[in-house]
Amino acid sequence: MSRRTRAVGADGRSLGDVAEGARVRLVGIDAGRGLGARLAAMGLVPGVEVLVVRNRGAGPAVVEVKGARLALGRGMARRILVR
Repeated sequence: MSRRTRAVGADGRSLGDVAEGARVRLVGIDAGRGLGARLAAMGLVPGVEVLVVRNRGAGPAVVEVKGARLALGRGMARRILVR
């Protein structure tokens, strides 16, 4: 079983699976230090509330965090764990 599968099952679900219009809370990031630091610099840290603006399965996911809209690639969105 991969680390990602265990993390999603234990801590929540992937941001890439959340429906548009949903408000969720970030619980973790299943990535290395580089991506984790990059997402933290954008305000995506554990505990922050995220509004999913666009998430249609193709193209970037658009989320709103602390009043700012961010476009995240599909791979990034899959590594962000929310509840």
